[in-house]
Amino acid sequence: MWDAGETILNLWNVGVWYGDYHALRGVSMDMRRNEITALIGPSGCGKSTLLRSLNRMNDLIPGTRVDGSITVQGQDIYAPDVDPVEVRRHIGMVFQKPNPFPKSIYDNVAYGPRVLGQKKGLDDVVEEALTRAALWDEVKDKLKSSGLALSGGQQQRLCIARCIAVRPQIILMDEPCASLDPIATLKIEDLMQELASDYTIIIVTHNMQQAARVSDRTAFFTAKLDGDGERFGELVEYDVTHTMFTQPKDQRTEDYVSGRYG
Repeated sequence: MWDAGETILNLWNVGVWYGDYHALRGVSMDMRRNEITALIGPSGCGKSTLLRSLNRMNDLIPGTRVDGSITVQGQDIYAPDVDPVEVRRHIGMVFQKPNPFPKSIYDNVAYGPRVLGQKKGLDDVVEEALTRAALWDEVKDKLKSSGLALSGGQQQRLCIARCIAVRPQIILMDEPCASLDPIATLKIEDLMQELASDYTIIIVTHNMQQAARVSDRTAFFTAKLDGDGERFGELVEYDVTHTMFTQPKDQRTEDYVSGRYG
């Protein structure tokens, strides 16, 4: 078992550009294995931009580039010889809106392992992933039914099962509960805390109560204007979640978490 508290993901002076627009600037932070890290802050502060840079999803947007360094266990994920598809296998992503494939529940979960060439033992992989995603008991008798027929909360758990079926090290979640009702949200939050025993989870959330409930550490981002009047995102403060919400070091953090701004 990995040592708790060991740094798995290191960011140093990370910036993200969209063409000539410098959207996110100077982010440095370490994220630790088997912890949940929450990224919070007002709209437009670069939270999702940063999240997408952690598994090279931004590569899919023309003109995007990342400077600084992002390393996973010491490996620079933007090094010239690194395959972004391989990066995404080790660093999975769950999006804001549930996006199951228009396939059966079984085929949704088996998709990743099949792409990786696995042919045997798929039944076990599917059952294990759905069990880990707290969905198996609800769908075990309808695995051939369409994933699109599930409720919103079930669809999101199906997407989590699809993500963990390829056994990533890190799971990124971009506001995974934004489109869910409170009961479904609670199930996802419980699930995140269970999965953190085996995975490192990084979540973007606008819900500060959610960040306070589920995360071990919290990073607060804000948006600023540079000398040319251009808006950009920057990291203000990063600390243990309890400290961030009870004794933040920066007044901007305190104003945000107390609801006075943002």
